[in-house]
Amino acid sequence: MMETSPTSPPKLLDRMRERLRLRHYSMRTEQQYVQWARRFILFHGKRHPAEMGAREVEAFLTHLAVTGKVAAATQNQALSALLFLYREVLAQDLP
Repeated sequence: MMETSPTSPPKLLDRMRERLRLRHYSMRTEQQYVQWARRFILFHGKRHPAEMGAREVEAFLTHLAVTGKVAAATQNQALSALLFLYREVLAQDLP
């Protein structure tokens, strides 16, 4: 794992972990939310979530349902994680 220098801002997923801890989410939820955010970023070719929006979130969730054949509860967890990422970390509202 690469360390950030004191002058560089924390990486996105580290900021997400920090926000989850501030809000007293469980460690297991933190791990799952960060994993969903990572999968979302990788699904879209490592694009930064700030460059994406509702269309990309919808494409990712559709992919999970159709290709991944995940259960509705799993899809809801992924959605919750991405909503947290956008609202709490990036300060953006998704429609």
